Amino acid sequence: MDMAPSAQPITPTALPTVNRRRVATAAALASAVEWYDYFVFGIAAALVLGDLYFPAGSSTAGVLASFATFAVGFLARPVGGIVAGQLGDKRGRKPMLVLALTLMGLATTGIGLLPTYETIGVAAPILLVTLRVLQGVAVGAQWGGAMLLATEYAPEGKRGIYGSVVQLGVPIGVVTANTVFLLAGAFTTDTQFAAWGWRVPFLIGLFVLGLAWYIHAKVEETPEFRDAEKALAEKEKSQQSSPLRTILRDHLGTVLLAGGSFAVNTATFYILITGVLDYTTRELDMKKSAVLTISLCVSLTQLVLIPAAAALSDRYGRIRIYTLGAVGIALWAIPLFLLIDTGSLLWLAVGTFVASCFLSIMYGPQAALFAELFTAEMRYTGASLGYQIAAVCGGGLAPFLMVLLLETTGTSMSVSAYIIALSAIALISIKVLADRARSR
Repeated sequence: MDMAPSAQPITPTALPTVNRRRVATAAALASAVEWYDYFVFGIAAALVLGDLYFPAGSSTAGVLASFATFAVGFLARPVGGIVAGQLGDKRGRKPMLVLALTLMGLATTGIGLLPTYETIGVAAPILLVTLRVLQGVAVGAQWGGAMLLATEYAPEGKRGIYGSVVQLGVPIGVVTANTVFLLAGAFTTDTQFAAWGWRVPFLIGLFVLGLAWYIHAKVEETPEFRDAEKALAEKEKSQQSSPLRTILRDHLGTVLLAGGSFAVNTATFYILITGVLDYTTRELDMKKSAVLTISLCVSLTQLVLIPAAAALSDRYGRIRIYTLGAVGIALWAIPLFLLIDTGSLLWLAVGTFVASCFLSIMYGPQAALFAELFTAEMRYTGASLGYQIAAVCGGGLAPFLMVLLLETTGTSMSVSAYIIALSAIALISIKVLADRARSR
């Protein structure tokens, strides 16, 4: 029977506060720029990519094709998590994070320079999918490295709050991506935006390479990895097993439960930032700029809610806070779309804000929770796999399934039912993880 390894308390040697702050800041920035690059694709997919790269057929077919390309990036994320996890558990957290940032910067810039279907024909969507796959590999590799840089430098009793600085990269990325798209739309006509304005947010992604250099030059490897590296070096090579092999052999159940516990969060999040953007502008005739502004303002509130939830998890326990968020998402799934369907910007803001609160309650403690499921020598691999499984099963398919459900059922309540089903899976997974923790 699979049992999660005992959580290994982080007990780094006495470190100067400035070192901890530098590492935490670097991890937060790495997460923010990585997610910015990733999210600009989701916004562009909802607004322009369908027409520019998949022009044949109806507008719905174009959006479905665009969101399918969006989902491809999620399918590639476990590859990044596996490769970076293996190397990160053996070679270090920092080099994998630098590599992930470099790959993301190059792939995102490539999308910004990519000719459209009208210019180079079928090669355009093929190249778009290829670059999206590279984005997926990069973000799959990044999360584990940034998360472990932060949590493995955390002082005792503050792993949740330190891990939350990486989680803040998501709302910062969303806010920045929405802001850049709003500015691009404000300073261009609709024709100019479709011709070149949408490319600007992608080209800004090139600046991520500067951050990659800074982390490479200025940030040290985590103390806990150095301790684990010494322990591994003392063993005979014949006795050493790869982290991936150990995870798949002894702890696969824990990985799957971690993924099951978080899929509802990623699915609901991507429904809110991409699916709802498409639904409200294409089906409810709401203004693109207004919907983007609401998404931006709601994301700003997460900058407060995520660290608050993480701090509560340091005091009251990860599972208790995490469960509260999952229950809230399930209960709010139906009211959320009843409010959105009114076509009112006010009720859209209320609905998405409340949903965002519950997402933040789950997201705040999630990095520390996943880190604590695995020992240091397999933590990058195990935590990354759990997270990326949730991303594939939840986030990657969510906008595509939302459009498909709306098209086939004609009611947004089908999307609510989808969220509730994922919430049930999350609560079952959380209960099993909690029972295992109590039995150790």
